[in-house]
Amino acid sequence: MRTSLSAHDKKPWLNGSLSPQERAGLLLQELSLDEKMAQVSCYFPRDINDTGDFAGKFPFGIGEVSCLEARSAHLLDEVTDFQRRIQNEAMERSGHGIPAIFHMEGLCGAYLPGAASFPSGLGRAAGWNVEMERRIGGIVGKQERAVGVTHTLAPVLDISRDPRMGRQGETYGEDPTLASALGVAFTQGLQGRDSAGRQTEAVAKHFIGSHHTEGGIHGAHCNIPDRTLMEIYAKPFQAAISVAGLRGMMPSYNSVGGEPVTASPRLLTTVLREHMGFDGLVVSDYGAVGNLHSVQRVAPSLAEAGLAALRAGLDVELHVPQGFGPELMAWFAEGRADIALLDRAVEQVLQAKFRMGLFENPFAPDPTERDTSFAVPADTAVSIRSARESLVLLTNNGVLPLQPGIKKLAVIGCHATTARFFFGGYTHYSMAEGKLAANASMAGLTTSSDAIRALTKTVPGTTIEASDGPVFEELLHQQKPGIRSLLEELVGRMPGTEVAWAYGYPIAGDDESGHDEALAVAAEADVVILTLGGKHGTASIASMGEGIDATDINLPACQEQLIVKMAQLGKPMVGIHLDGRPVSSDAADQHLSALLEAWSPSEGGAMAIVDILVGDHSPSGRLPVSIARNAGQVPVYYNHPHGSSWHQGESIGFPDYVDSPHTPRYVFGHGLSFTTFDYTELSVSTGQVMATEGFDVSCAIANTGERAGTEVVQLYASDRFASASRPVMELIGFRRVTLEPGQKTRVNFHIEASQLAFLDAGMHWKVEAGDVDLLVGASSADIRLKSSIHIESDARIDGKDRSFYAC
Repeated sequence: MRTSLSAHDKKPWLNGSLSPQERAGLLLQELSLDEKMAQVSCYFPRDINDTGDFAGKFPFGIGEVSCLEARSAHLLDEVTDFQRRIQNEAMERSGHGIPAIFHMEGLCGAYLPGAASFPSGLGRAAGWNVEMERRIGGIVGKQERAVGVTHTLAPVLDISRDPRMGRQGETYGEDPTLASALGVAFTQGLQGRDSAGRQTEAVAKHFIGSHHTEGGIHGAHCNIPDRTLMEIYAKPFQAAISVAGLRGMMPSYNSVGGEPVTASPRLLTTVLREHMGFDGLVVSDYGAVGNLHSVQRVAPSLAEAGLAALRAGLDVELHVPQGFGPELMAWFAEGRADIALLDRAVEQVLQAKFRMGLFENPFAPDPTERDTSFAVPADTAVSIRSARESLVLLTNNGVLPLQPGIKKLAVIGCHATTARFFFGGYTHYSMAEGKLAANASMAGLTTSSDAIRALTKTVPGTTIEASDGPVFEELLHQQKPGIRSLLEELVGRMPGTEVAWAYGYPIAGDDESGHDEALAVAAEADVVILTLGGKHGTASIASMGEGIDATDINLPACQEQLIVKMAQLGKPMVGIHLDGRPVSSDAADQHLSALLEAWSPSEGGAMAIVDILVGDHSPSGRLPVSIARNAGQVPVYYNHPHGSSWHQGESIGFPDYVDSPHTPRYVFGHGLSFTTFDYTELSVSTGQVMATEGFDVSCAIANTGERAGTEVVQLYASDRFASASRPVMELIGFRRVTLEPGQKTRVNFHIEASQLAFLDAGMHWKVEAGDVDLLVGASSADIRLKSSIHIESDARIDGKDRSFYAC
């Protein structure tokens, strides 16, 4: 006869042999209403070294803790101490030892001292490197777990067709297949487990359609047809769920068809959970629940907003309780609101905590274990290689690579003398730098005042805050000691060349006061390098970023006009563009000898750019977006339906605008190399296939030039005739292939017919009988080989089980 109870008998939810669902169900039964409300709430400390307000705000524990303010830490010990201190309090106050989930952004690396920083999402997409993205995700997860963070707010799986939106640089671009492959890889890398059993769960964002907003304005309303919503915008999310086991989701701020996503049962329950098969934690974007009341006005009170979000399928409110506050708790106590809604959300939170291993290992690792995840040379090498692969050579008349013997090189532009411009939005540096700005622009954390704005020095002709004080440079070198600017890298790598610099122009506006000096410096040079673009980042010091949208997508007048003036000198001119959105410039196209798109290359930026300039590496980046000529052309994207854009048809209208071509300035998939590649010997394994089968496509690629290089082989499909309007072409697979001069290899793709499925008239996923053309090439407009496949019969399929990209 037993005389005492084991720990598992007393607290059966601690039995690790049970599933997370079983453990969560057992623990849920023990929780009071106060404890349940705590689990769907978030603590947001303004200073990780001053958290004395936690106990008063959350006397019953907490569901999530924001680690955004780790961006200001100077030492990892500060972050570890913060995590352990709050975790201990959270567990003590919960009444049942329930640990908190600590979350942090992770798009371009952790916000931690010594953490690796990576190029922007759009830059990494230009690398078209799935394995690289998996490695980057693995580094981010490893470094965040090392300080006890197991919820990483990444990857960004938004599809972007609008460069006016300031957040375009966060995305993987315009193509759902490319975004799916990269998003799956990042999620797989991120959702790792450490030796103690802590498991990271990725939180993909922003579900769904957030870049389809009216006017390119962040968070604005989206009118998206259901077919476009599911075939284009949902595809990367579905791929991450189905292939990578994605466990976290963040709804977008915007409304879709009149429904704010945060309060949409159709989108968060019917579509996401029932149709797409998502079974994880849904957390709000910062302040999104409050927005239902104060911005979108679909709820007459904050409590009504919270209840609407719970009904829709939201589980946790970030970053502070607004809707999930005392009034809503009273409604549950009084029976005015159905407690089952709260129980469902709490159970999801508890399941996540059990999956993450937090009940067994709630605290950040010891410093000796922690520090092995930082300052790792191999991680730095990944960042440098990613930066190098992200660079896209758009034009080149032969001036690149720079030839030996250049006596004098002129470098023009405000970006050249500091590495600050390498760090785009959602890097550690940009987030820390944003705290130095007069006005914050991050949604959910916006601060602004007329008094501050009146005292702020601005870039001439703009409302952008000038950020040329030493405090910004001091912060950069505190985070990245010894980091080189582009000018410093050029001087170091070209010892036999005199390198002269002139400011030239700022990041925006029409200030031409620096033009004369720049022209004088350029007149004495053999070759001129111009750094172009704006400031991708956050807050009032940036020209592009979260909440920093624009109607002008071209170079600012101060830069455009200097290119025109400098062309009169007759010097070879090389443009290097740094920004979140891609370069678009008439003057650059007309007058520059070469143009390199560098995006936001992060800590490896200077080395990567000079590697290309001097020819130590051949450029291999390819555009993940189509580049519009101007904002009046937006949206312009390659996978538009038959009968639209520059395929609208001769019988319908003239082939161009009266003042511009219909075609983009640069096409999706475009990018030049320092060598040439030949495509031959296309082979398709069969001429016809059943809807439930697959087939293989292969071709031979040869390096026919005199230098080693990497080609990005792109495979497209085009449905000849279909029962619904289909894209003129759509990417279905891609491969990076590195070859020595004269080397030849064979590139293979396996395609499941289900990848060619689309939504029929009844909005069911269908593989349709008919002929599909297969196109292989170096870009969407540079097709080298063609064949076709015949699908013999129709078949309805489950959309979550379809194939998403070629293997």
